[in-house]
Amino acid sequence: MDLLRFFTAGNVDDGKSTLIGRLLYDSKSISTDIIETLTRQSKSVGEHASIDLALLTDGLRAEREQGITIDVAYKYFSTDKRKFIIADTPGHAQYTRNMFTGASTAQLAIILVDARNGITDQTKRHSIISAVLGTPRVLVCINKMDLVEYSEERFNEIVSDYKAFSQLIGLKAVDFIPTSALNGDHVVHASEALSWYDGLPLLSYLETVEIGISTEAEVARFQVQLVIRPQTEQLHDYRGYAGSVLSGTFQTGDEVTVLPSGLTSRIAAIESNLSEVSSAGKNQPVVLHLEDDLDISRGNTIVLSSDLPTTDKTIEATICWMDNQAFQPGQKLLLQQNSFRTKAAIREIRSKIDIHSFRDLESSGDLKLNELAKVEIRLADAMSYDAFEKQAKTGSFILVNENTNNTVAAGVVY
Repeated sequence: MDLLRFFTAGNVDDGKSTLIGRLLYDSKSISTDIIETLTRQSKSVGEHASIDLALLTDGLRAEREQGITIDVAYKYFSTDKRKFIIADTPGHAQYTRNMFTGASTAQLAIILVDARNGITDQTKRHSIISAVLGTPRVLVCINKMDLVEYSEERFNEIVSDYKAFSQLIGLKAVDFIPTSALNGDHVVHASEALSWYDGLPLLSYLETVEIGISTEAEVARFQVQLVIRPQTEQLHDYRGYAGSVLSGTFQTGDEVTVLPSGLTSRIAAIESNLSEVSSAGKNQPVVLHLEDDLDISRGNTIVLSSDLPTTDKTIEATICWMDNQAFQPGQKLLLQQNSFRTKAAIREIRSKIDIHSFRDLESSGDLKLNELAKVEIRLADAMSYDAFEKQAKTGSFILVNENTNNTVAAGVVY
């Protein structure tokens, strides 16, 4: 059974949390005790309905008091056809950084649009982030159709507006579904009120949607998390490199290159779960043994010699600034890519990204909370990376304030 990761985004009060709650509730993916707890909590905040489905994901006290989503909430459920990981992301513009984080690993974006309001600035902002992150597919869920009397004309008007905008920003594949999360129309079951719409309900769509996968073989990437060197009498010559396979497949006998040194060797053995295996694939935690004793340390990247990534001390990337404090030129930063960490400096802010048009705007050198920008970053040590679109795990990183240890930005290499 395959796994689909998707996130929800949209304006405040577009119904993102309610939609997820309805999806889980109507698909019978919520246990009885949780339903009882939510029913009590709904009454305690004065809800007229017997259960407030938004409370299923809005777990923080501030979220429940204000009726908004602040942090990313992850939910897991499955049907007979597929497993799902849902990231419910905030709608407030001030929490764009949270949405950027929740969207970074998703295969599908569900962008909610209030049928009364149509396409807004926040709709554009979330769509642009989806484009920057290369999200394979976007589903525009036109919600609250009950408040526009289930108007087919209004649905078609919003579809037309969004299609025109999506072409400007280069979204790869876009679908549309009309829903009413509050009433359950076309979420899990088809709705008579939307009989003019001949597409699948949301759950059926999620169970069957095909997420485009490159026909090219995935590049093999492994990053060292720990060098195991016991130096005991029983394991006097033992030298292993522990970590998870970031992508692709490694096999015993493969010729590999260690980066950034560029030294080469062959895989002598692969250990997984205390047993020797002939190969290891994506996300598998393993210990690699090489035929040669090389100088390898935490953060080094091991790749097949036949398919090398770029290794350089300068990278060009798109970042989302996440710190409440604006960027200061000359600010001391640390760049972290998986287990690789090095000192870094933003040498140039080449342009900012206009959330309305996706055009590059001339930069004045400043960078504030939630702004997106294309930058040049200079590193103290060479980093091995791929373009984010080709390989997400080696094409993404975070920037950390060296003095406060706060994460100030997240970025993708282009």
